[in-house]
Amino acid sequence: MDFYYPNRTNDFWPMMGLLFMGDRRALLDTDGRCYNLAAIKNLLDEKGIALNDTGRAVRRLKNNASDKYLEIIEPVPLYELLEKIPSCHTIASTGEKAASVIAEITGTEAPAKGKMVTSPDGLDIWRMPSTSRAYPLPLEQKARYYADMFRHIGIL
Repeated sequence: MDFYYPNRTNDFWPMMGLLFMGDRRALLDTDGRCYNLAAIKNLLDEKGIALNDTGRAVRRLKNNASDKYLEIIEPVPLYELLEKIPSCHTIASTGEKAASVIAEITGTEAPAKGKMVTSPDGLDIWRMPSTSRAYPLPLEQKARYYADMFRHIGIL
């Protein structure tokens, strides 16, 4: 899948299926081997969720997906993106690295896992747990963090 979180070992799409559709397998295609991109995009559109990387240019220092070995060469131009979606009032980062990048851009402290800070310009910024299976937290516990945020925002 040429989209965010394509790896079946990541808990993001199972978590989203569980939270919004009551079934962790809801966003899989009919044979259960891949994600259904059309269903994913429909869900995101319906809920008003946009996804983006925190780095415009990055370097992997080791040949793996670990953020520990990810160097941000150029961060995302967050405020340029937000100008294009003026109704966006909340940013959620998935993991410690992304939270630190967003904090630096917005001039805030990185919030604790599952918590929110508000930037000087009124943007609510959440730090969520990583959905990587390398992060040792069961899917249902990760989902509780995200459910709290989505309820606060008003989309769950």
